[in-house]
Amino acid sequence: MAKIMQPVAKRCKALGISPATMGYAKKTTTRDPKGQSRRKQSEYAMQMAEKQKVKFVYGILEKQFRAYYEKAARAHGNTGEILLTMIERRLDNVVYRLGFAMTRREARQAVTHGHFTVNGKRVNIPSYLVKVGDVIEVCEKSRQSPKFKRFVGEDAIIVTTPQWLDRGDKNQLRGTVIQAPAREDIDLPIEEHFIVELYSK
Repeated sequence: MAKIMQPVAKRCKALGISPATMGYAKKTTTRDPKGQSRRKQSEYAMQMAEKQKVKFVYGILEKQFRAYYEKAARAHGNTGEILLTMIERRLDNVVYRLGFAMTRREARQAVTHGHFTVNGKRVNIPSYLVKVGDVIEVCEKSRQSPKFKRFVGEDAIIVTTPQWLDRGDKNQLRGTVIQAPAREDIDLPIEEHFIVELYSK
């Protein structure tokens, strides 16, 4: 399986996004402390930058991202919004948004290692797209792991879940998809129309 191993802080700075978006609250970089003096970006450069942001934040490679776009383009509605909400439904992102991992990279690894079930069945595919009504849960055998114990109890890490997900009792290590994600649920500085324009050429 291909993995994105780019340095988080450096890449975030290049793309103009906060490391906190990736789940890294304390990541910083000392490279180019005075800022980069760049010329005005071309339209193509802006389109590429928006695509790279989404791919980097969600940990998606080009071939898979293109497949998402083509599927979104065939659907009825705003292609850019459909694309983002589709990617938001990836299991690794849902695990992160429910607060069962500190970063999307950690969530992707946990899913790959088989620590989660969807509707009672173990799923180890990070790109699995959840649906309304799906119940995502930490496997029984994994709940005693220190990796997941830190998310339960009085000292558990406080996580704010989006409106389309329900964490329920935080000690249950379970979450439910109560509705489809909307564009306003995705708090990323993305101008998706640039991505649509790029692929429409």
